[in-house]
Amino acid sequence: MNHKGNKRLPNQKFKTIKVEDAVGTALAHDITEIRPGEFKGCSFRRGHIVEPKDLCHLMRLGKRHLYALDLQKDQVHEDKAVFELAEALAGPGVIFEQNPKEGKLELTAAVDGLLKVNVETLTDFNLIEDVMCASLHTNTPVTKGQKVAATRAIPLVIERPMLDKAINTACAGAPIFTVKPFKAMKVRLIITGSEVYEGLIEDRFEKLVDQKITGYGALLLDTVILPDDRDLIAEKVTEFLEDGTDLIVTTGGMSVDPDDVTRAAIFDAGMDQLYYGAAVLPGAMFLLAYKGASAIAGIPACGLYHQTTIFDLILPRLLAGERPAERDLACLAHGGLCRDCKVCSYPACSFGKS
Repeated sequence: MNHKGNKRLPNQKFKTIKVEDAVGTALAHDITEIRPGEFKGCSFRRGHIVEPKDLCHLMRLGKRHLYALDLQKDQVHEDKAVFELAEALAGPGVIFEQNPKEGKLELTAAVDGLLKVNVETLTDFNLIEDVMCASLHTNTPVTKGQKVAATRAIPLVIERPMLDKAINTACAGAPIFTVKPFKAMKVRLIITGSEVYEGLIEDRFEKLVDQKITGYGALLLDTVILPDDRDLIAEKVTEFLEDGTDLIVTTGGMSVDPDDVTRAAIFDAGMDQLYYGAAVLPGAMFLLAYKGASAIAGIPACGLYHQTTIFDLILPRLLAGERPAERDLACLAHGGLCRDCKVCSYPACSFGKS
């Protein structure tokens, strides 16, 4: 059985034509030109009829021969094949362009949302000869029109059985690529800490949280500041839950000091599930809980001192309607160590990428 580890020669039937004899011939494929530091792109498109003035240019590109295709019944040109591949790969919220370039098609987000990738099936797809697909990481927030993946048939001509195998593999694990749209959730914020409540320290959490959630289209409806009082915090959580809040964010009170009662207060409000602790730095003392259709995210104090924390990893998933649980928090361990760069480049970095 052939596989990518075998160095088999492609079974492609081409008629080879010397460049100087190619005038009047339709090119069988795009021809790429690379000028280091200046240009990389297509100089001649598939189907271009070679003219006398093209010969010198083609020779400068190192072309001494051109191909004329003699496709058999079970062979598919790369431009047609890549459309079939893209159709099998693209799921809800993902679209692809109609103009293949050098046998490649890019898949893009149809909406602002959270990219989900079936990583296992994508790996199986890439184990098949003569096809490939590369993508962004799963759980990456993306914007409408952003490139999320690209696929191509590697040879100029692919055998139909191999193409069908790739398509069937993608369809068996479909959807491989999905973009879940962000929901315009109603968010309320509870800032805890007696020192903030009494005005000894100025709050900086409200602006930070508001910027993060509105960036995904959510709306911060209310903000309250409460002392380190377990009963008061529990009452306010219950009030917000009863008021139809989609997401409650709490700040502070997540450590081990006697005055850190926020976690206990959230427990007192009667959660269906509550998870405390995550394999991420910064953000190990993060809290995530659910009550009915509502979610509660507890940001530890590190959220004030680090531009990017576990909250940035979990927030887009919550706003896309997901309910991460204990294993999801544990899986963040691989990639969950922030590099603490002097200039934060998140999300264009390894943080949160597993």
